[in-house]
Amino acid sequence: MPGHSTWFTFLLAGLKDNLSRNASLIGDSIINGRPPTWMSFEPIVAALFVAVVVLILATMAGVRLKRLDEMVVPDDRLTLRTFMEIFLGYFYDLAKSMMGSERAKKYFPVIGASAIFVFFSNVMALLPGMPVATSNLNITLGCALVVFVLFNAYGLKVNGWNYIKHLAGPAWYLAWLVLPIELISLCVRPITLSVRLMLNMSVDHLILGIFVSLLALVIPVPLMVLGCLIVLIQTLVFTLLTTIYISLATEHEHH
Repeated sequence: MPGHSTWFTFLLAGLKDNLSRNASLIGDSIINGRPPTWMSFEPIVAALFVAVVVLILATMAGVRLKRLDEMVVPDDRLTLRTFMEIFLGYFYDLAKSMMGSERAKKYFPVIGASAIFVFFSNVMALLPGMPVATSNLNITLGCALVVFVLFNAYGLKVNGWNYIKHLAGPAWYLAWLVLPIELISLCVRPITLSVRLMLNMSVDHLILGIFVSLLALVIPVPLMVLGCLIVLIQTLVFTLLTTIYISLATEHEHH
């Protein structure tokens, strides 16, 4: 298998002609100025694959959580239910420590969904031949823009005009200086979210693929351990920043 190809590449190759025609209708890319190819659909399919997997796992875990007799007695080993409880419980406690229990419950669907999607997308990097959706800037930028739109919408809903007023600084005569700085800082947030995640995951996937091709049994072992750490750290960083942005946007003015 070529280093730049995955199993999804060979699956999409059967639809190459149709995908190429659809790609030609999109136009040139804003970033590199070149038209997309049929392989440009691979990150989108990978993200949809992760979304379907997450929905299936969430449904399975939700069914078990609704059974009261199974909820009372904890499992004696790591199961899907215990994993979901530990994983989502950690990020809920993180959100609660920043914004309190009331706001944490209100905004946790966004925070939890971000954490679980990024985590399972990153885990794909540990599976040889699997695509990593979060190593593509289009996917990470899309996730970051969703977070950007939501935390600004939450801020406007909670604080109204005071949310815009807060960006202008503490005094009206400083608005000409503070407002542009705050707006730039606000607009940079989705860029930092997306680029950081994309670069770390793409480099991790590339290095792991190179060493797996060199020696399939010995060398990948320490790299797999390092890859697991990168998966966890990048999930934590993305979710932590998402939580911070929502917490800041929904903080009441007197706080």
